[in-house]
Amino acid sequence: MTADPELVVPTAIRETILERARDGRPEEICGVFGGEYDPDGRSRVRSQYPADNVAETPRTRYRIDPEAQLELFDRLEERGEEIVGFYHSHPRGPPRPSETDVAQATWPDRSYLIVSLEPREVGSWRWRADDKRFEREHLVLE
Repeated sequence: MTADPELVVPTAIRETILERARDGRPEEICGVFGGEYDPDGRSRVRSQYPADNVAETPRTRYRIDPEAQLELFDRLEERGEEIVGFYHSHPRGPPRPSETDVAQATWPDRSYLIVSLEPREVGSWRWRADDKRFEREHLVLE
C-alpha cells in the first residue's frame, strides 16, 4: 500500500460540487464519483452523480436512498466507470469525517470527499474498513 493515496478531481467537478453545497445549505448535499478506482494509489474522478439527501435530519446527516444509489451505480457502470467514492457537504462543519461519517462508512478503500462551507475548504479521505478509520488522502485538482 502506498503511503499517500490521491484523489484526482477535475476543477470543473469540484466547482460544481461547491455550487451544489452553497445552493443546498443549510442541508448537506451528497453524490457519487465515477472514474478510475485504485484502492491504494491514485483514483481519478471522471464524473459526479448528484443524489438526493434522504436523511431524517439532512442538516446534520446525509443518506443516499439505496435504490437511487443502485441506479447511479448502474449508470456509471454503463459508462465504463468504476465507483471511485462519494461526496457530501458539511455546511457548518470542518472538511473532515464526523463521528457519524465514521459510523456509517461502508465502502472499503473508497474516497469520501467532504466540502465545508464554513470555512470554505475541501478534504478527501479513504475509508480503511480493516482499521475502521478514515485515512487522509491528497486532493489533486486538474
